[in-house]
Formats: sequence, structure tokens, C-alpha cells
Amino acid sequence: MGCSSCSTGKDGQPRGCKNNGTCGTDGCNKLTVFDWLSNMSLPNGEKPFDCVEVRFKNSRKEFFRNTENLTLSIGDIVATQASSGHDVGMVTLTGELVKVQMKRKKVDYKDKDLPKIHRKATQNDIDKWQKCRDREEEIKKRAREIAIILKLQMKISDVEFQGDGSKATFYYTAEDRVDFRQLIKDMAKAFGIRIEMRQIGYRQEAQRLGGIGSCGRELCCSTWLTDFRSVSTSAARYQQLSLNPQKLAGQCGKLKCCLNYELDMYLEALKDFPSQDTKLFTEKGLAFCQKTDIFKGMLWFSYKEDPSNWHTLTKEQVQEILEKNKKKEKVASLEEYTVDNFVKEEKVFENVVGQDSLTRFDKPKRPRNRNRKRNKAKSNSGKNNNNNSGNNANPQKKRGRRNNNQKRQQKNG
Repeated sequence: MGCSSCSTGKDGQPRGCKNNGTCGTDGCNKLTVFDWLSNMSLPNGEKPFDCVEVRFKNSRKEFFRNTENLTLSIGDIVATQASSGHDVGMVTLTGELVKVQMKRKKVDYKDKDLPKIHRKATQNDIDKWQKCRDREEEIKKRAREIAIILKLQMKISDVEFQGDGSKATFYYTAEDRVDFRQLIKDMAKAFGIRIEMRQIGYRQEAQRLGGIGSCGRELCCSTWLTDFRSVSTSAARYQQLSLNPQKLAGQCGKLKCCLNYELDMYLEALKDFPSQDTKLFTEKGLAFCQKTDIFKGMLWFSYKEDPSNWHTLTKEQVQEILEKNKKKEKVASLEEYTVDNFVKEEKVFENVVGQDSLTRFDKPKRPRNRNRKRNKAKSNSGKNNNNNSGNNANPQKKRGRRNNNQKRQQKNG
């Protein structure tokens, strides 16, 4: 989605808003909520909801009460109440849908202690806010250098300034507890601002920084995913994925969130599916399950004495054999069932979409070998004709040479 501040420049190159996803028109925001109630009018006598959702750097969103009854719309930059001073953010949602979002995030909209919106941001507020945003990368680099000097086992991933520039929040990740008291003192002396350290998880770090996943798209956590559910390796086992940590892990180093997307469908399909620990008792011997295919409804079994030879059975056939085994009846062999399953699949290729060949406009290539043979034959015939013509052109000269040679031999003799 584009916006007016993300249009192309004079040379045709993309200009970019340089706001890290916080455009002025809210056109390319990440984690943006679509206000589907914006076109609906309120009933008579009903007052509009007095709370709005304000978004700050990256994915941080908070709810504020509009006590001044300001006419706010999505994309307005406002000055909000903070613990000390004021902060500057952008309105991302207004109206009745804010109440729904507050209920969803378990925020009491009747709470009188909700922070308030002071005013719409003036040009002076916006200029100061932009200057603070421009300093963030430089300060983050300097803070990392101080942490390395102090030999602290932590990684400072992001810095967020308050709107008035009086305070900076440093987000960091660490595996163990870190004593950063000396770090705060050194940074306060170096930067001359109040420092707040906030530890986040590796998934929250990836959400704040963003990036491109192995699927080629932007990370789900930085675009639309708002809650992080626990992901376990059992989700990969149910989906029959190889337990390769390099393929299953995302940019945060944890298991990918997308492993949970199709897990419910797999669990529903596995309800009436025999487990992989199923054993079949036959007169030929005991058979173990080697492989399952949920989509085709097929299972592969092999005898204990011959594990390399697999036999294909359908889900219904396995359930039929299990019912007989419960009645203490044995099947003769698995080969009786595998013969029925062996059906040759005829491959039928149809041009359903109506796509044409990519080489339909190319000129037909002429056979080059025939042309080469013809050229060789012509050149050889030309040489032979020249030689023959040269030999038969002056027979009298040849005779004169022979006579002269004979006379020379007679004189010498």
C-alpha cells in the first residue's frame, strides 16, 4: 500500500517516507487496524467514544482519553501525556472500534486514570520529535560501544526517544540477568538525558526490527501478528516436517510462528487416522507402520523380518485389520490389500489456464547440418574442376618440357 509521502522522486527512484512504517497518511503502517465502522453514523443522542489509539515507534500502541474533545482522525500527530513531560505519537484508530480493541487487549475503558491527549502537535513539537528520531541510530551505536567496554552480556537492539527529547528507552535482549547500573550512569553522562532500560524477548526484537522471512515475505510479527503463542516441536511432528532447527527457526532464533497456522487442520485430520505406533498382526508376521500420508489417506507398513519392503494400505484398510485384530483374528498377509491399491495413474496434461508456449513467436530454426554438407560439396567440386582445368589447359607446354628434359639427359650422357 502506498501513501503520498512514499511516492517516487524526480529521478524515478522510490523516495520512501523514512518513518519506519509510520507514514503521515497511515497508508503503509504495519499492524494497522482497518476501521470498518468509519462510514457508519452514530444513533441520535449518542456521543462518540472519547478514547483513541495512538501509535509510537514500531509496534508500540497505547490508548488515551480525549478529554479536550478534539476532532481527531487517523494520521493526526498528537502530544500525549507521559510519566514526565509529553510524548508525540500518531492516531491510528478512533471511534467505537477503539472500545473493541481495548476489550480485546484487556484495558478498562472506564478507568479514570487513563493517560490523556494534551493537544494536536504543533510544528515546534514535530521538529523536536524528528530531531530526536534522527539521533537514535547514533546513540544506539554509542550505547553498544559502552556496553562492550563494560563487558555486559547483552544486546541493545533499539532506542526510542520520548517526544520532548527528555527521555530515551533502550530495548535490549539478554539470556541472563544483567547488572546495568554502571551502564545507565555512563550513558546518562554521555547523552545528558534520562535513561530507561527495558528487556524484551527475541520475538519482540524481531517484531520491532522487522525483516524478510524464508518465505520471501515480511515477517508476520512485524506486519499483522499481534500475539505470540508458544510453538513446540510437536507442531512439526504432527505436520511430518523434518526436525531441522535451521529450517524450523525464524530470524528470532525461535521456532517459526507459522508452524501453528495449519496445526488445527492437521489435528482434525488425525482424529480418525491410525497412529504411527500401530502394529498389525498377520499370519505372515508382525507389521509396523513406517510412514503416513495424511492428504492421501495412505499408510506404509513393513514386516518385522523384512523392514525394507513396504506395503501401501489405505486408512480404511488399516482400521479394518485393527478391528479383526481386536477380535483376535489375524489377516493372512498385507499383500492381499496392497494388490487392490496398486492402480496406474494416467497423467493427463490439459491446458486449463489457456497459456501459450513461450516460443510461439520465435522463427523456426533451419537445420544447419544440411547447409554445411551442401557448402562442403560445392567447395570440393569447385576445387576438382580447377585442378582438372589446370591439368588440361596447356598440354603443349608439358610436351615441350618433356622434350627439353630428354635432350639434357642425352647431352650429359
